[in-house]
Amino acid sequence: MFVTGVGLVLIWGLIAAAAPLLATHDPYAIDFGALLKPPGGAHWFGTDNVGRDTYSRVVYGARLALYIGLLGVIAPLVIGMTIGLVAGYFGGWVDTIAMRMVDITVPFPFFVLVLSIVAVLGPGIENYFIALALVGWVGYARLARAEALVLRQSEFVLAARTMGFSHGYILLRHVLPNALSPVVVYLMTDVTLVILFGAALGFLGMGVSPPAAEWGVMIAEGQTHVSSAWWISFFPGLAMVLIGVGFALIGDGLARMLRIER
Repeated sequence: MFVTGVGLVLIWGLIAAAAPLLATHDPYAIDFGALLKPPGGAHWFGTDNVGRDTYSRVVYGARLALYIGLLGVIAPLVIGMTIGLVAGYFGGWVDTIAMRMVDITVPFPFFVLVLSIVAVLGPGIENYFIALALVGWVGYARLARAEALVLRQSEFVLAARTMGFSHGYILLRHVLPNALSPVVVYLMTDVTLVILFGAALGFLGMGVSPPAAEWGVMIAEGQTHVSSAWWISFFPGLAMVLIGVGFALIGDGLARMLRIER
């Protein structure tokens, strides 16, 4: 499963990197002489309602999907790991404040919070990343805190304290490396969710703006023609499923190898 997941993600990574070479048409070129053409020799995945080549747009869409998925998890990862490790390591009032912040965020559905923040800030990928940073750190913080609570009582941490090492050094050198395993597993799942939520925002008109070659935008553009031109929405939807399965299989494979309960 892990190998299959890595293979799928690598394939999409190669597609994204080689998009100019793999695309058969300009993904933004409008051709009113090829409106709603079904899949065929000239257009492998057909064309949309303004004659743009669906295959080429799906290929270029892989770039945006990976950009959103990989970049969107960086801020939540850094913020959540920092808060969780510090809270779990020091405990006391630091832990209490951190957990109250978590308790405020957890009761609300994740996507509803993200959608609300983006609605306030305005449409766009940058605002989506800001919303993720404000909300997405919670899962990482809870995992990191749980690991830090255990690790702070471990023999090597106690020995490091006895030897006079600073708290910062102990956190970075001893606690952080040993707390990464469950976080990395969670990260793979989170990448999938960030990609899907990014596409959902694009579908709702609050993410990437048309005419961008983004899978959510493509699905939204094809919904009015779903009965007569199914391919406009089908192929970007299939692409999202495949890339999501790839990251999910990597996460599941890592959990099995590291023997982490999910």
